[in-house]
Amino acid sequence: MNNIILCGFMGCGKSTVGKTLARKTGRRFVDMDKYIEQKAGMTVSEIFAAFGEDGFRDREHEACLELSEMSNLIVAAGGGALTFERNVQAFRGKDKIVLLDVPLSVIQYRLRNDTVRPLLQRPDKNEVMARLYEQRMPLYLSAADVVVKGAATPLKTTSRVIEVLRLK
Repeated sequence: MNNIILCGFMGCGKSTVGKTLARKTGRRFVDMDKYIEQKAGMTVSEIFAAFGEDGFRDREHEACLELSEMSNLIVAAGGGALTFERNVQAFRGKDKIVLLDVPLSVIQYRLRNDTVRPLLQRPDKNEVMARLYEQRMPLYLSAADVVVKGAATPLKTTSRVIEVLRLK
């Protein structure tokens, strides 16, 4: 196993669990969206504004290809990254894709006060999340090599990932 790629819906804990997992395993943590921002010299929102979703998705795919060539990483994939087959294929076979499976109700609770995600800055954010969750969850499930329940604390979820991947 080369890298561990964490996937799942926004608010499922990819970054929090990823950082803890990196600390506990001695691997380097990479947040895919931050990696893209660093390379582009722009925020994700700015990339979307300047180049549209297609422009962002192309940069995201490049990031997947580049990260898959590195080793010893814990990667928090962007919420939409592994809903695209070409990105899944970049990691398939050499990296382990781990889905952090968190029920929608828990995600909605976790993100109730979110002021960062553009998608959630609207009065109907729970309905938007529900529709997106329904669309994305089957794609995450088909991308994942392993599914870990992620509704517990970040530390417990990290321990489950370590246990399931036999990292100790």
